[in-house]
Formats: sequence, structure tokens, C-alpha cells
Amino acid sequence: MPYPYQIQSMEEYQTAWKKSEEDPEGFWGEIAENFLWRKKWDKVLTWNFKEPDIKWFSGAKLNITENCLDRHLETRGNELALIWEPNNPEDHHRLLTYEQLHFKVNQFGNVLRNNGVKKGDRVCIYMGMVPELAIAVLACARVGAIHSVIFGGFSAQSISDRIQDAHAEFVITCDGSFRGAKEIPLKPIIDDALVSCPFVKRVIVLTHTHAPISMIKDRDVRWEKEIHKVENLGNPPCIPEEMDAEDMLFILYTSGSTGKPKGVVHTCGGYMVYTNYTFVNVFQYKPGELHFCTADVGWITGHSYIVYGPLSAGATTLMFEGVPTWPDAGRFWSIVDKYQVNILYTAPTAIRSLMSYGLEPLKDKKLDSLRVLGTVGEPINEEAWHWYDEHVGKKKCPIVDTWWQTETGGIMISNLAGITPSKPSYATLPLPGVHPVLVDEKGQEIVGNDVTGNLCLLGPWPSILRTTYGDHERCRLNYFNTYPGLYFTGDGCHRDEHGNYRITGRVDDVLNVSGHRLGTAEVENAINMHTDVIESAVVGYHHDIKGQGIYAFVIYGGEEDEDDFTRKAISLTVVRVIGVIARPDKIQFVKGLPKTRSGKIMRRILRKIAEGETSNLGDTSTLLDPSVVEDIAKGAIK
Repeated sequence: MPYPYQIQSMEEYQTAWKKSEEDPEGFWGEIAENFLWRKKWDKVLTWNFKEPDIKWFSGAKLNITENCLDRHLETRGNELALIWEPNNPEDHHRLLTYEQLHFKVNQFGNVLRNNGVKKGDRVCIYMGMVPELAIAVLACARVGAIHSVIFGGFSAQSISDRIQDAHAEFVITCDGSFRGAKEIPLKPIIDDALVSCPFVKRVIVLTHTHAPISMIKDRDVRWEKEIHKVENLGNPPCIPEEMDAEDMLFILYTSGSTGKPKGVVHTCGGYMVYTNYTFVNVFQYKPGELHFCTADVGWITGHSYIVYGPLSAGATTLMFEGVPTWPDAGRFWSIVDKYQVNILYTAPTAIRSLMSYGLEPLKDKKLDSLRVLGTVGEPINEEAWHWYDEHVGKKKCPIVDTWWQTETGGIMISNLAGITPSKPSYATLPLPGVHPVLVDEKGQEIVGNDVTGNLCLLGPWPSILRTTYGDHERCRLNYFNTYPGLYFTGDGCHRDEHGNYRITGRVDDVLNVSGHRLGTAEVENAINMHTDVIESAVVGYHHDIKGQGIYAFVIYGGEEDEDDFTRKAISLTVVRVIGVIARPDKIQFVKGLPKTRSGKIMRRILRKIAEGETSNLGDTSTLLDPSVVEDIAKGAIK
């Protein structure tokens, strides 16, 4: 058995889960012994959810990159660490062994230090899905800098908000990126963002698309020239910074129920142990296999299951620059056959999108290398699960339906591939160390099976968020205040008669669009920035491809007609403020919004209208003006 902590049977799962419940410190301490530490911990766990104050492996010293790279050099140095598949299948792919990746991370770590980056500095990374993105992430970790990766689809305003919140004085970007038939100009977007961030000292720019860009004197430098400078020094090793287990590793911004994005903070020791443990167990990874996670590194899935989880396990991980439908809808399947992929981890949105193209794109694909399939980002519906099982997995590959969040750092509830039972549309059972609790609106625990409630978690796991950057009170209020003594996930959940968990969707004001979380307030704020919008309310509705679509109810005060031109102008405003992922799918112009006498918008009513349930809207007598509901229902967009 390659990993001493890899669960091999249902009995072993039950034993591990029971031990993690009875003796969490002994359980996680034993697993942590399998990693490289400069100094062992004084205490495995201290915690208090009231503050919250959570510490794992207190007093331990390490550098996560020594666990992802250095410790593999002797046994796996010549084995592949990273495969990169470019956007255009006709371009050259890239293969990096552990030795080569180690060399490049050392090299760029020296570049960072040459440019003034020190332990504790925040570094914003805004790049396309190229190998240098993973190299930049690991180099930051090596020198002790805190990386904050921003997804390449965000607007200049969103980037500026995040850079200002983290006070990131260093930025790493590309001239541009490729995404399907499009070329995305990343550097110009960064330039726009930095107009309001004069404190940024250095911008390191990778050449990728060879698009013409502006380079600001004394601020902007070329990646390639900086590499050349350290090469001239003879490429000395980049000595890894010694980090405390509770030192910050990265900040990752996620949308919340208020307009301001929140910077979720993960720390070095616990995050490393948990992402490795979940990667090895959920996917039942075997040495030498190829793991293909289709996510972007700008999201937590890419952090945990493209970079840190696989590399800490000595796995081969595949990064893909493009999209699943370009140049045709068989691109994923071509990649699987080209590299003989063993594990495919993708989003239900991608699966539903590919289903719409029929079976023609799969016709000449073998897919016989696949052993495990996985889904992430949102619950997968039964129809998509069966299509994935039958046509991609050929009914021989277990499907792991994983539930977790940016805040959890790693997979929380999932079947273990081929070890614990699966059930279509169910995440099934919690991982060892994870203790779900269902509660009602008053916080009373709902016991037994075949019950539904709000999903909470009892007690900490190693990769739980530690704070929200610069605003610990926000962390407390968002996650630990609703139900005292519990971590509140914000999700509703059903537990079936066998104890399997099925996530039923958000119960707070957060949307889940194509697996990406967006706060309703964040989208509303962007809509309201349009000069003629008086007020707006946003809700989610069922979308066949995205899972949830964005339905906006807008009170418009402009003189021109409320037509498609106006809708496009409002959509463009949202794209400019947040990015394309937040573009509303439907915009309905209304004369008023259903509000209580205290001014609260009754989203429950708007959700029903958005879903087409206009005949049963419930009691509207408590509204300030009940007549607006009838008008909104009449004008609902099908």
C-alpha cells in the first residue's frame, strides 16, 4: 500500500471515522507523521468556535513546498509532476518532472526575493492557466509570501477590491491568456485595476500571447528578464523559508451575502495534511496515475486538487488551459485519450453542457484509461450522473460526488472511489474527521435519518478557514454565530434512511452559478451602479446547464424604453464591475419590489416567481405594498 493512511475497505473507513470522532488529536497526529516537518508540533489541536480560535499542529515548523517537491526528488525526481495541455491542441504541450518543477520553483523563488518579496508579503496572482501559474504559487509558498490567486475572468474593479483588501504590494500576471477562440488581455486589466492601487511596488509579467502591452517604468518587469538575472547568478537554490504550521499560506476571495468579497485564510500545516489526505483517499490515488482536475487554479478546487493535494502526494497532475467545447465538444475526451488520464475531476456544469452535444463527440474516443470520475462545485443531478457513468465511465468507474467549500479547504463529504457506496445526486458519507449535524431554523439538532435541515459541522478539521483577512469579526459572524458551537455551511441538506447526505442548495443569499459562488448583494451592487437603475433584487433559479442562473428584478428610472438594449447595458455594467461569471441570465423590469414594512426584500417570493411558481406565492399580507407581487408575477420571464 503506497500511503499508510489510505483506506482500503468499508470496514477501514468505519474504523477511521470512529477513531477521528473519539480521538481527533491522535487520529490527525498519526497522519501528520507521514509529512516532512522541520520541527514537530507541541500540540495537535486547540480550538474554540466562539472566537473562533483554531490551531492545528501548534509549534510545528515546515515549508509546504518541501513536502510537494523536495521530498520526492530522490524517489520520483524523473517522474512527471505536471502536464500542461494548451488551449490550442495544435500547440506544444509541456511536461515537467519533479526535478524540473523543483528547479523552476527555486528559480522563480529567487526572482521574487530579488524583487523584494519577503515572508508575510501578499502577492496577487492574475494569470491564465499556464504552468507558470503553478510555479508562481509554489514559489510564493517557498519564500513565505502569502499568495492570493484571482480568477482570470474577474474585472479590473474586482481585482482592485481584492488587491486593496489584502494590501498586496506585488502582482504576477501574463500579457494575456487564451480561452477557446478568445484571447483575454490580462495585463491591460491589471493596469486598469492598479490605477486605484498606487502602493503596488512590482508587477512581474509573463509573455504568453505576445500581445502588445504597456510596461510602466520602475513598476513592471518581464518574467523572462528576471529569470535571466537569476540565471546569471548561477541558479543558486532558493532556501525554503521556515514557516509555522499556523502561518498564512494563502488568501482566496469568495463572495458572501454582503457586497464585499471576503478573503478566506488558509494556513500551512493543517491545509497540507488535509488536502493530501482527501486526495489520496477520495480518488484512491495510486502512484504513477494521472490526475486531471479541470478547474482553474483561481478557485479553491485548483489550489487543492491541481497543486497542493496531488503534488504533496507525489502524483502527476494535469493543467488544461482551454475550455471543454473548443475546438469541439470532444476536447476533454481527446485529452483523456492523449495522456491516458486515470482520474477525471470536473464540474456538473461542464457535464451538462457536454450532454447537450449528444454522443457524437464521444464516438471515436476510447476512454479506457479512466478508473475514477469525480464531480465538484455543486450537487450533480441524476440525469447528468447517469450520462457521465454510462458514456464516459462505461459503467466501470466509480463517481465521487464531492461536497466542500472554499472555507473548508478540502473535500468534506464524498464516497471514496470503489470503497464506500455511491448514490446518484448524493455526496454520501463524511470523511474521517468530518462530523455533520443537521439543525432546524432555531438551531435544534435534527436527529435520525430521512430528515432535512441546515448543514452544520461539529468540531474543526485541519483545513478549516482560520479567519477572513483583516476582519476576524466577519469570519465569526458568517460561519460561527448563526448556530453557536457549530460551523454553519450555508447549505441545506437531506440525510437519507442510510445516513447518506444530499446537498439541497444554499439557504442564505448566495448563488451557486456553474459551481462559482456569488453573493446576491455583490451582483445587486453592480447592477445598481448603472446610472439609471434605482434598485434591484437578485435571486437564483434552476438552469439546465449552470445549475443556477441569475434572475434580476430591476427598478429602472431611465427615459428610454426598457428593452433589450437596456438589458445589455445593465449586463455590461455587471461584467465591468465583477466579471462575466456574474452576468444576469434574465433581467425583468419592475415597478417595485416585495418588501416588508421594515424594508426587507422578500426573496422567497421572488425565487418562486423566478422558478415559474406564480400560482402559490404564500402570504403577502405583511408586505408594504402587496400589489407589486401581482405585477411582478404577470411580467415574469419564462
